[in-house]
Amino acid sequence: MKKIFWLMMILAGLVLPATGFSAEDEPYRIGPGDVLNISVWKNEDLTRQLSVLPDGMIHIPLAGELKAEGLSVEELKALLISRLEKYMPDPVLTVSITQTNSMMVYVIGKVNNPGRFMVQENIDVLQALALAGGLNPFAKDKEIRIFRKSPDKTDIFMFDYTRVSEGDRLEQNIRLERGDVIVVR
Repeated sequence: MKKIFWLMMILAGLVLPATGFSAEDEPYRIGPGDVLNISVWKNEDLTRQLSVLPDGMIHIPLAGELKAEGLSVEELKALLISRLEKYMPDPVLTVSITQTNSMMVYVIGKVNNPGRFMVQENIDVLQALALAGGLNPFAKDKEIRIFRKSPDKTDIFMFDYTRVSEGDRLEQNIRLERGDVIVVR
């Protein structure tokens, strides 16, 4: 009963896990599938809504093809301004993300509804397990692993569901990143 109480408190946002992260620390990074709205003031021909291609590229007239993946909105805006300055003095533009389609996390193994989950906000491991319908009765709740791929390596984080749901070892309840895979044994 104590486990359920702490899990509900965390999911309700009444108790925050001690992850040391705040949303202000890192700006959102654009990913493949995200839908961008690029508006150039007084130039309807350059104003458009477009999706970031699977290779991370976008194409804007005059600015050409450029890699948007991995950039923040402000970084993409600065890159577009630098490219458009060749053709117009002091371009004024707005870049916004109208849809975040690239924030996928995967939960596989002994959960009730394994699969790929598109998320619209920062979530942690407990929240992802809740999206997957929770652990099934055969799950080894002390042997959950989170796999995070980077260009040169794969990091593995351990997660003990029992301890975290009892309010202990909350540092294991990490914020998930795009492409993380949770494996429940």
